[in-house]
Amino acid sequence: MTFLSLAPLRGLTDAIYRNTFARHFPGFDLAMAPFLTTFEGSKVKSARLADLLPENNKDLPLVPQILSKDAHQFKILATMLFDLGYETVNWNLGCPYPMVANKGRGSGLLPEPDKITSFLETIADMPCRLSIKTRLGRQSSAEIRELLPIFNAFPLQELIIHPRLGIQLYKGKVDLEAFAFCLAHSTNPVAYNGDLCTFADFQRLSRRFPEVQRWMIGRGALCDPFLPGQIKGVPLPSHPLVQLKAFHDELFTLYGQRLDGGSHHLGRMKGVWFYLAASLKNSKKLLKNIQKTKKIETYCALIDHFFAKEAQWQQQPPPPNNE
Repeated sequence: MTFLSLAPLRGLTDAIYRNTFARHFPGFDLAMAPFLTTFEGSKVKSARLADLLPENNKDLPLVPQILSKDAHQFKILATMLFDLGYETVNWNLGCPYPMVANKGRGSGLLPEPDKITSFLETIADMPCRLSIKTRLGRQSSAEIRELLPIFNAFPLQELIIHPRLGIQLYKGKVDLEAFAFCLAHSTNPVAYNGDLCTFADFQRLSRRFPEVQRWMIGRGALCDPFLPGQIKGVPLPSHPLVQLKAFHDELFTLYGQRLDGGSHHLGRMKGVWFYLAASLKNSKKLLKNIQKTKKIETYCALIDHFFAKEAQWQQQPPPPNNE
């Protein structure tokens, strides 16, 4: 059975987005939260965990993600999350951005198998289960070949692999041959993540890897919110624009209630439209105007006019190519 997870996109897939998406679009079985970083000491400000509180995540099951190179701090935070009710936490071993990787976190830790071994040994007795989201390596896919036996020594809930190198960021092709090697040599369940942007992508990848049952989708679902449902066999609604507009309007209202000031509210909606515009024909002008807009009132007028006069659904949108 196909199992779909919403990938974590920092600054976008917060609790409001995750829950609103789940109320309007079917398909996802789970979401992974954007990463938390660890901290010194044994206490954490409640505001840092607000997005993960169970009462704020009622519409879609959630796995928290932690970015850390300090095993003791990781265990403290993971235990706090377990106490909130989370039976699984994810360790981010894949973040490609230099500001993270250059500090030896995310994909920056992948060239250090001894440190990863020590980390996993230290957290082995934490109360919750562990999943890992990783890449093929920081500089070379040879890194994952050395890491797989280490991962295999620990009972992971799942190993989520984005088959690129950290230094690629989101550019260049995914390495499906390297992913096939991982699939053949991992004793832990493997999930696929990366460039799954259209239903045709899913069909191609699922034919190539019929044994994969777990898939993680990020940009593809933000561009085309109907994609997870399509993968699960849910037909496209007869009036997709009505559903998209309702999704947008609820997001807009909820962000307006939470975010202080019009600029923060508008900035969040601009981030949503950077992806969502790809699912609509004739949206380039709209997106350009949205990005230039500085007032909420102008934004609302743009959106209302577009949906009333110009919007057309585009079945298989191309993903933004500059993420």
